[in-house]
Amino acid sequence: MLGSIVAVNISRGGIPKRAIREGFLSPFGIEGDLQDHPDIHGGLRQAVLLICAEVIEDLAAKGYPVFRGALGENLTIRGIDHRQLRIGQRFRVGQAVIELTKIRVPCNTLNVYGPAIKSDIFDMEVKAGNTASPKWARSGFYASVVQTGIIRQDDIIALVDQVV
Repeated sequence: MLGSIVAVNISRGGIPKRAIREGFLSPFGIEGDLQDHPDIHGGLRQAVLLICAEVIEDLAAKGYPVFRGALGENLTIRGIDHRQLRIGQRFRVGQAVIELTKIRVPCNTLNVYGPAIKSDIFDMEVKAGNTASPKWARSGFYASVVQTGIIRQDDIIALVDQVV
């Protein structure tokens, strides 16, 4: 699996996140990125949230007022099929390496884009871990940071390992 980072996004808390040209990926996420609810979001196992640009484009085509960073993702990626993402996959992103840790369960904060958005990106099958659901990983994937480093817009994201 090979793709690219189309946006590196941070915020002072909450959504949307804004694009930056580059950032340093530490064990707790991109330096300068904050969360409104650090008791729920962030931490070592949820240091980074990534979402596929193709999902955002599909939502926008359905009329949702979304854009890169709108869903709270730190990394907007292109070229990797969200249906192929799995817990335990390790990806090189720029100088860093991340490991997918858990599917993102969308919260009510996303209702600002319309109450139906959550059902367009997540369902009970995804919650049950069914990778065959057409909504698998549309809500994004959390990742931990295995190796710190600089990440930039236009960097390659490439699968390097699958941890069982």
